[in-house]
Amino acid sequence: MKKLAIIDDYENVALEFADWSTLDDDVEITVFRDHLTNEYELAERLGDFEIICIMRERTPFPRSLFEKLPKLEHLYTSGMRNWSLDGKAARDNGIVVTGTPTLNYPAAEHAWALILALAKRIVTEDAATRGGAFGIGVNLGLKDKVLGIVGLGKLGVQVAQVGKAFGMDVAAWSQNLTEEACNEAGVRLVSKDEMFAGSDFISVHVHLGTRNHSLIGAAEFAKMKRSAFFINTARGPIVDELALIEALRAKKIAGAGLDVFETEPLAANSPLRQLPNLILTPHQGYVTRENFTNFFEGAVANIRSWLDGKTVNELP
Repeated sequence: MKKLAIIDDYENVALEFADWSTLDDDVEITVFRDHLTNEYELAERLGDFEIICIMRERTPFPRSLFEKLPKLEHLYTSGMRNWSLDGKAARDNGIVVTGTPTLNYPAAEHAWALILALAKRIVTEDAATRGGAFGIGVNLGLKDKVLGIVGLGKLGVQVAQVGKAFGMDVAAWSQNLTEEACNEAGVRLVSKDEMFAGSDFISVHVHLGTRNHSLIGAAEFAKMKRSAFFINTARGPIVDELALIEALRAKKIAGAGLDVFETEPLAANSPLRQLPNLILTPHQGYVTRENFTNFFEGAVANIRSWLDGKTVNELP
């Protein structure tokens, strides 16, 4: 019987979102809710498992980790792309890597949850009301405000559509964005400088990739209006986190909403936790019932097929 480890089940729901019984005769399942950052500790924990199920990029799998797991045969990752997974290293070590497609609309919805929470002061007013106050500030209307979107792919277009429904002026920029794509989405194509200088809200929707590391830093935050808000639901390393912290501390921008971070889980002593003009969520953009059902049912199906001698949904 093979051993299967499900790791980083923060929410303690992995076994609830799929029927794992189809694997009972062939697989012994162990679930780990906690997160290990030390590679040697991780290798010691996972050394006896032939199958490992991971959730997105919660735990990186570089070559060095694969080489410490000689028993590993099949790695399942939610999604069909994982920036923290060395696919070539897996293949070099004879490990099959499979995944399942991700629903993309939840991330766009989450971006809007953060935009609205910032504009309407939801978190601040909720806390004040519970504390006995009844109205401590004035919120912001969205109509005619400028929404700047960094990256006009599937997610960026969805965010743009909602902005237009609110009557916002939507502009977009990314390194290879074309006038044709903007026209198709009904938004304005602007330069990077125009985007950061002219937007009331900026929402990030580019893939991480090598070229987008630290794409947004001190220079970009310096161009933003003091009344503007910054939202990132893409990936933490796209943004220079220290530069954002400084911009928020100095009130160079009005506030920010973050669902992603340079290092995850967010450290207990992270200065981000102390900033009052910042809304934090724990990488929840994809954590929906629909996505988790898709992910874990996909894990069962992929592993069952692989055990039966047929690999499906293999990552390139």
